[in-house]
Amino acid sequence: MSTRSRTRSKTRLSRALGIPLTPKAAKYLEKRPYAPGEHGRTKRKTDSDYAVRLREKQRLRAQYGIREAQLRRVFEEARKAQGLTGENLVELLEMRLDALVLRSGFARTTAQARQMVVHRHILVDGQLVDRPSFRVKAGSMIHVKPRSEEMEPFQVAAAGAHVDVLPPLPSYLEVEIDKLQAVLVRRPKRSEVPVTCEVQLVVEYYAAR
Repeated sequence: MSTRSRTRSKTRLSRALGIPLTPKAAKYLEKRPYAPGEHGRTKRKTDSDYAVRLREKQRLRAQYGIREAQLRRVFEEARKAQGLTGENLVELLEMRLDALVLRSGFARTTAQARQMVVHRHILVDGQLVDRPSFRVKAGSMIHVKPRSEEMEPFQVAAAGAHVDVLPPLPSYLEVEIDKLQAVLVRRPKRSEVPVTCEVQLVVEYYAAR
């Protein structure tokens, strides 16, 4: 799929879910804050409880750019852990390496963050990690591989170019963007994580299946 096609696809999905998944999609949503298609402007009939829960689950999945099987696995882990399942779910997802690369401002989008990890540009505590789903531990340092720092995408990031399109830096991260390094100070709390999701509806979706 070409870059243009991916952008169009993300924009369409953003409009369908009512959330901006990329900075470009955010601009489109400002202009067209309704679902795509010929019926996008018309008021939809009242959705069933199932449809509402399904859409909320899809919104969460889309914001982290993960497959259904991945989300289901993390949900099962969250369900077995102490505390509220929905909050656990978001907190565990937020500790993914690709999510933290994005939050730290190294990347502009989730897809770009994942690509940086897969292409072996990111280190965690000095060790190369190429799995986007890798769970970062509290106290760990995430940084760009020295040989990759001079590449254009990282030079752009180091100049702080993504600050205006990303949410404010959450307090569970300490970032030195000019050095392309970040520390996960502690486990994120759901209330701090900049994702749009009614997590209880996601819990209800899986509980009903």
